[in-house]
Amino acid sequence: MEVSPVYMQSDDSEQDRPAYPRLFPTGETRKSDHLKAGLCVDFPVSVVLPAGGTGERTGLQTPKQFCPCLGRPLISYTVESFERVSWIQTIVVVVAKENIGLMMDIIQRFQHKKVLVVPGGSTRHRSICNGVAALGEQRRPAAHKPKVVIIHDAVRPFVDEDFLHKIAMAAKEQGAAGAIRPLVSTVIATTSEGYLDHSLERAKYRASEMPQGFTYDVICEAYKKCTESDFEFGTECLHLALQYCGTNAKLIDGPPTLWKVTYKRDLAAAESIIKETLSQSACLITGGLEAAVALANVLQKVFGALNMELNVTPDLMGGNARHLLEDWNFIKVSVDPFCPSEVEAIIVALEAGNRALLNPAVIIWMHLSVTEEPSTSRRATESAALIDLASTARPRNILLYGIRLHQPEDSEQWDRSASRVADIASALIRDRNPAFVGQLLQA
Repeated sequence: MEVSPVYMQSDDSEQDRPAYPRLFPTGETRKSDHLKAGLCVDFPVSVVLPAGGTGERTGLQTPKQFCPCLGRPLISYTVESFERVSWIQTIVVVVAKENIGLMMDIIQRFQHKKVLVVPGGSTRHRSICNGVAALGEQRRPAAHKPKVVIIHDAVRPFVDEDFLHKIAMAAKEQGAAGAIRPLVSTVIATTSEGYLDHSLERAKYRASEMPQGFTYDVICEAYKKCTESDFEFGTECLHLALQYCGTNAKLIDGPPTLWKVTYKRDLAAAESIIKETLSQSACLITGGLEAAVALANVLQKVFGALNMELNVTPDLMGGNARHLLEDWNFIKVSVDPFCPSEVEAIIVALEAGNRALLNPAVIIWMHLSVTEEPSTSRRATESAALIDLASTARPRNILLYGIRLHQPEDSEQWDRSASRVADIASALIRDRNPAFVGQLLQA
């Protein structure tokens, strides 16, 4: 089958519902996790992501794979899930011809790597066949025919390396492998008149899920031999491998994170998962000031009770700069007087590291007043400075918020104030609400 791929690649080879997968690892943690888990893959593996669907069931005009989650198309998260796996060689994204330009723009905008864009066919099997065929094109630069091809839905963004490794290894050994999940409902058959005919014993059956893996030769042979009826009406790749190649797939129990975005409500669930994953920890910068350190000690306890980890550091210099790569949320405590350059430095550092390219980063400027309450004019000056910084940071996908806190002399009142600050800060981090960007909240 003749296809016309559009090739984009970087020389850099690195880079139950709802369920919360492990997302967004940094380069350093990715390498260490890879070594600790012993996920060694010594054969070439590539991925085909069929993304040509129209998304009719979502009820939206935009196909669901291109719908935004936190300002980023859903398919970008799926691509990232595979892109961060070092042993995956090429990611083929198969889209409708009219969406090739849109997909190319997504690749460039979010700096995705190892991606090959291929025009899809009129059906799911035709699209997957186009993607597999593109992997065999010898005209591609640096082309290496894969040993294993993993097929995955573009609208299943939450797949991790551990499970991909299981699929790849089983596919190499058995020729084919696929994810399965328990059925959550009983399957029944109806008569032509609309009455119950019979039901299936649920314990004997499983739901076929993605990802699925095949040796390249098996999936190619299956598509060469399948019929026009298969191309037109079929959906199950594992069945093609069995019917035309005699390859009986190894079935592997998949995690609940493999769920598929199908309806409009699923987009909201996906965004909620992404927010929750981004909000599991924060980094508080004290500047080494005694009052800020005291506040950090109180906040650590309160954040812990809210199931959020709070890392405390005096600055982001030297070895402490690792927090710029590991955290998505930053709290800068300023003790009188307020210095906007302290917050600006964090914005500059995040931008320099391209940290907020894929996911919105949060900075909370926390102004701690240890003397008298600030005057009205001083409040106005601080608010204006915060608004200016926030307007600069927002186009860079950095959300800047402000909290003002006065330290009372009474220790019990101080504990209550600190607890209130933690509640506000954690809510800002979890919600990532653009409506509060640039606002200076009073705790």
